[in-house]
Amino acid sequence: MSWWLLLLAGLFEIVWAVGLKYTEGFTRPWPTLITVIAMVLSMGMLGIAVKTLPVGTAYAVWTGVGAVGTVLLGIVLLGEPAAVGRLICVALILAGILGLKLLSPS
Repeated sequence: MSWWLLLLAGLFEIVWAVGLKYTEGFTRPWPTLITVIAMVLSMGMLGIAVKTLPVGTAYAVWTGVGAVGTVLLGIVLLGEPAAVGRLICVALILAGILGLKLLSPS
């Protein structure tokens, strides 16, 4: 259950990270509200997940999921570059996330 909460927390991290772009410096009310709600949900779920998962593993997976998803949505939604080097680095982060999951004692 903790791993599913952690994954969901990472997905909400993606929402708030991408949402920051749409808030335009927190000047647009609806994108700001969605971003803040996603921040609270993300942190709350991370907090619950670390009750049973090692904090270092949980934090690394949370930030990794957020980083991978944010980069990919940046490419798809915001026209950010999809250079081969960037995609290789994203793949390495994903490999690290999977490695932490597979080698985790919980």
